[in-house]
Order: sequence, then C-alpha cells, then structure tokens
Amino acid sequence: MNAPTYLLGGHQSDFAKVWSRQGQDVSDMVRESALGALEDARVNPSAIQSIHVGNAFGELQRQQAHLGAMVAQVVPELWGVPAMRHEGACASASLAVLTAMAEIEAGRYDCVLVVGAEEFKNTPGDVASQNQNAASWQGHEDIECRFMWPAAFGLVAAEYERRYGLDRKHLNRIAELNYGHAKRNPLAQTRKWAFDPLAFTDDDEANPVIEPGTRRQDCGQITDGACSLVLASPAFAAAHARRTGVALHTLPRITGWGHTNAGLRLKDKFERSKNDALVFPHVRQAIEDGWRRAGVSGIAAIDGIETHDCFTTTEYMAIDHFGLTPPGQSWQAVEDGSIEPGGRCPMNLSGGLIGCGHPVGATGARMLWDAARQVTGRAEAAQIEGARRVQTLNIGGSCATVVSFVVEAGAA
Repeated sequence: MNAPTYLLGGHQSDFAKVWSRQGQDVSDMVRESALGALEDARVNPSAIQSIHVGNAFGELQRQQAHLGAMVAQVVPELWGVPAMRHEGACASASLAVLTAMAEIEAGRYDCVLVVGAEEFKNTPGDVASQNQNAASWQGHEDIECRFMWPAAFGLVAAEYERRYGLDRKHLNRIAELNYGHAKRNPLAQTRKWAFDPLAFTDDDEANPVIEPGTRRQDCGQITDGACSLVLASPAFAAAHARRTGVALHTLPRITGWGHTNAGLRLKDKFERSKNDALVFPHVRQAIEDGWRRAGVSGIAAIDGIETHDCFTTTEYMAIDHFGLTPPGQSWQAVEDGSIEPGGRCPMNLSGGLIGCGHPVGATGARMLWDAARQVTGRAEAAQIEGARRVQTLNIGGSCATVVSFVVEAGAA
C-alpha cells in the first residue's frame, strides 16, 4: 500500500435487538447504521461518492436482493450515489471494504460509505441454519450432519487433534473468555446472558454436543445487526481534520490488508495442507500480506486482534496462524493468558462472534470498527491499554474467503 485509507467514523447496531419483533427489517438496520456512521464521522451525506453493501443471505432470509439500491431507498439524501452489494458469506462486509479501498486508492472517489447488514431472527433457528448452508458446497461436502457449520468446524477440531493433539478444555476457555468480554460491551448480543456453573465444561447437560467436536458454547451467535463505516482518502481526511479540528494522525487508518481464497469444500483444504505446518496456509498468507502492506515485521507489532470465532475452533486456529504460538500449539496462548486483557496480544475484547454476535454480512465491518475504536481509545470498558495497531481476521465459509486488515492510529 502506498497510502492508507482513513476510517472517519462508524456505527454498530445493538446486536441483541430482534428487529422483526418491532415490525422492522433489514432496511431499517441499513438506515440506522448508515445515518449513525455519517453522524459519528461528522460527514454530510452529500460528501459520499460511492456505497458498498455487505450482505450474505438477504435473498434466503427476507427474499430481498438488490441491497445496494436499498441504501438510497431508506436514506434519500444518498439518492443517485453509485452503490453495489457484495457477497462472500461471513466475509461479505470485508469484501465491501476492500472494494471501497480500491476505489479510493485508484483516485475514483475520496469518501465512501460501507454498510454491512444481516437479518436472521425473522425466521426459526433451524431455517436460518439451513439457509447458511449456502456458504458451503451444496451436496459435495461429504459431511453427514444436521447442522453443517457446527459439523464442519467440529471437523477442524478433529483435524487439530489428529495433527497435533487437542484438549477441549482450551476450547471451553476460549468460549468463557469471549462471553466474559461481551459483558463489558453494551452492544453485544449476550451481554446479559447468565450461565450454568458447568457451562464451560464438557458436561452434556450444561454444554451439550451439537455435532461431533462442537458443543453449544463453542458456537458463535447468529443474530440481526448492521455496522457501517465511512472511509476516506488521505486528502479528504486531511481536509476533514482541518474542518473538525482533529489532528490527522489521531484518525484511524487502514494501513494493511490481505485477501486470499480457497475452494468451498472443507475436506479439500485438509488434503491440500496435509504436508504443511499449518492447517490453513492461505489464512496465514492473508495475515502476512496485511503485515507486509502495513510495513510491520509480524505479530510482535500487533497490540490486539479481532478474529473470526464463529466457533471456538476458529479462534484456536487463528492463534497459531497469527504466530502467537508454533503450529498446533495454540493451547499455550490460552493457558498463559496471552490472549486475555493485559496479555501480549488480547483477542476479541468485543466478545467476538461468540459473545458480541454474528450478523454474517456485517461481521467484517464490525471487526474493523472495533479495531478502529481500540486504536483511538474509544473502546471504553473493552479498551486494550496503549493499543495503536490492531489486526482483524474475517473468514467466509470454511476459510474459503479470508480477509485481514491492519488498523493504526497515532504518529504517522
């Protein structure tokens, strides 16, 4: 990257809200989040030159497609602004951000709005779960199960067990940490949840098996929600800083990114990496690309991480793929407190997908917004002391689409 992309403001909806119970739907989420981001950024709608929407399952959940045009429908001030929608399963919003950044870097536009939104609670849980199977290779995964994604990431746990050994107590601890972090997040879906004393053990009543390798507390929370961001070029950000009286170097900026893809089918990924040190080498590549573009040497330069814990196994995977431990030894960082508040690289102090919630098409934007809040000291009770550089890792499907961003603030 020759120049950073600035993040002027953002807005996350309350992930505990069930919009359909109030006679609302995804259009209302889009409106609230877009207007909230503009207000937070102190940017007039007339400054927005392009719009990108991340959404994965609108057609299946609400029979609503064409969500790029939804923004102008519910925010008339944006009528006429070019817009498009992006789908990459759980990484949909990250793809929207990448496209917005590309437009800014190309000099096409200087100020771009990104909206991530997803509605899940308008259908029964089993229906929503079935709809999410569209992010797998339908009819080709060769996984006998009732629930595809708990089964798929249960197989990731089994692959770790086969290659390196795996003690489930470390997965239980990841769940316990992320639910605990969520209690300090006023927008987290689970902030008021209470748990049985045995909830973070392998007790079959308090923490039942959903699919082999995956128990209830291992699972991220599929929820309703939206998160919007206002992105800007260095020139626009400099003018904005002068207009608002904010020092330019204190604004959060995306200094690095990585984006890799693999095929849809999970077992093909295992086969391809059977002789590699890591289970998902292309995940590591996305992380390293983020470091390279940001001009940093590696994980030692990162103050915190917002990672994709759709299941505890994906956070466990992220630990060794970020290089916090040698391959297969993620348990070390769980045991020694490295990923906890005050540790050498805290993870998911927002609560992550497990605690904060996972409105699929919005998650990549939410991660990026939490990273921006961290590096500007706006994370309140979730703040990582002294954080100046935070990285995200967002995956779609069984690590089929992978995006990582490096976010910084402070001295340029």
